[in-house]
Amino acid sequence: MQMTPNEAVDWNAHLQTPVIFNHHEPLVINESTIKHVDLNPIKSTHKAAANEERVLILTPLRDAASYLPKYFDLLSELSYPHHLIDLGFLVGDSKDDTLAVLSAELARIQKTSDTLSDPFNSVLIVEKDFGIVTAQSVEERHGYAAQGPRRKNMARARNYLLSAALKSDHSWVYWRDVDIVDSPKKIIEDFTAHNRDILVPSMCTAV
Repeated sequence: MQMTPNEAVDWNAHLQTPVIFNHHEPLVINESTIKHVDLNPIKSTHKAAANEERVLILTPLRDAASYLPKYFDLLSELSYPHHLIDLGFLVGDSKDDTLAVLSAELARIQKTSDTLSDPFNSVLIVEKDFGIVTAQSVEERHGYAAQGPRRKNMARARNYLLSAALKSDHSWVYWRDVDIVDSPKKIIEDFTAHNRDILVPSMCTAV
């Protein structure tokens, strides 16, 4: 059965050809000195590991050679996926073999064939001396008189390290001391589960 012209018009009335109006062409910036970074896709959530959120672990070092083997033993035991973790170190004003021991320990844990744990995604070592001459004994470091200059120098070292190591795809920054002797394997998961901008653990020793 053939349709009349009017019937054909009525039949095809709902089949309109789409028309797209583009009043503004995209603005193309072709200049090598201009860089654009979109941080909107970067999220920090309480399910960091499941969402594959990148973690940056930062540690300033000074005369820390004796602490590094234990530090890396604990670091290797972290249960957070190692391919999502980047490491950053600042070595400054050291008079011992901190840099040499650090390099050797990093080579040890980053060798996939010689270690039981997976290697970390990347490692950055920054050298920066601040002219610190104060002693490193526990008594002198934690004495009242040393607190002002010590904390000022620590803040400077942390600022340099953070500015050098932080990338646009990091969701979390974990500051970790080199002289810790024990640490939960799931400490990163425990921290991120709180989903807070800043988290400071409270540690006390029972006497």
